Amino acid sequence: MNKSLSRRMFLQGTTAAFSAASISGLASSASAKEISRPTPLYGPPPGVAKLNANENPYGPSPAALKAMMEASQKGAYYVYDSVMRLKTMIAERHGLTPDHIALGSGSSAGLVAAAIVAGRKGSILGPDLFWDTTARVVEIQDIGEIKRLPKLESLAIDLDAMYAAIDDSISMVQVTNPNNPTGMLIDPVAMRNFCIKASKKCTVLADEAYNELTDNSDANTVIPLIKQGHDVIVARTFSKIYGLAGMRVGYLIAQPEKIAEMERFGIGWYGLNQAGLAAAIASYEDHTFMDYSRAKVKEAREMVSAAVKENGLTALPSVTNFMFVNLGDLNAETFREEMAKENVLIRGIYRDYTNWSRVSMGYIEDVQQYTSALPKVLHRMS
Repeated sequence: MNKSLSRRMFLQGTTAAFSAASISGLASSASAKEISRPTPLYGPPPGVAKLNANENPYGPSPAALKAMMEASQKGAYYVYDSVMRLKTMIAERHGLTPDHIALGSGSSAGLVAAAIVAGRKGSILGPDLFWDTTARVVEIQDIGEIKRLPKLESLAIDLDAMYAAIDDSISMVQVTNPNNPTGMLIDPVAMRNFCIKASKKCTVLADEAYNELTDNSDANTVIPLIKQGHDVIVARTFSKIYGLAGMRVGYLIAQPEKIAEMERFGIGWYGLNQAGLAAAIASYEDHTFMDYSRAKVKEAREMVSAAVKENGLTALPSVTNFMFVNLGDLNAETFREEMAKENVLIRGIYRDYTNWSRVSMGYIEDVQQYTSALPKVLHRMS
């Protein structure tokens, strides 16, 4: 499998139809050297290393592409049957019922719904640094607030401090595991014990968007606690390891009454489409593709780790498809701007962590572009 494999099935049906017209057009035009390549309608332009959104560019998988082509031919029909098929697959995988599952547009729709439900009852508690984009809806809409733990030098999540901070004002605790943007994983036994204790006081939301990128996803999930009856919500998505970020399919797993409550506030299958659902169904148990993706992510992380060390920097230990790099005295936003001049797109400052820079693991050649640009940019900024 290589960079073009996941596109081959989709493209082979259209190549023949357009080849004759393309050849004829080129023959009557200027030489190929004079023809500029247009900016693509989808994805980054040629030569741009897009490493800023934690996407898996090796997807969609061949199986997903085939399923999308077939499903698109049935785009005239609403998606209820496809929704029920995917919900049933997820439920059976974890020994639950479809009533424990809510599908939505990526995991974002579910995370927003969970935040709104919680914000109407109290505050959301989280670490100082986590993927809080969806939780901030309660502050944007002025229906609640986010309470954060104090900073830790290690940037780890202190579960003991989080448990101690739960009082009557807290309606939900949100833990991103592995965390974004740090890439660090919480010890699974500690996470499980925390969820059991904390869920007796309030709802616990475990955002597991990057779970399948870990070496042992089953050991690192708290989904079994839902089957045991605990007040835990788990958010998952097809946007990461499955390479379906643009197809917008994700899901929540929780107690049926909690699912019904959240479905009142935005999450729902009616915003999904046949192609995205077909891709998710085809990808869900595609372990060959997931194993391949994990291997490419590890290869990329090793490249970034080596480059960071060679250039006198450090990075947090990551189990995900991104790394959080400590730039020392340099400003992460300025670093982002300078890397963009090298056609490398990365993230800038998170909150007030001004010297920390997140880079995603994309195609190997794109990661190589990052590692090659790194010493040049650091030299310019020094």
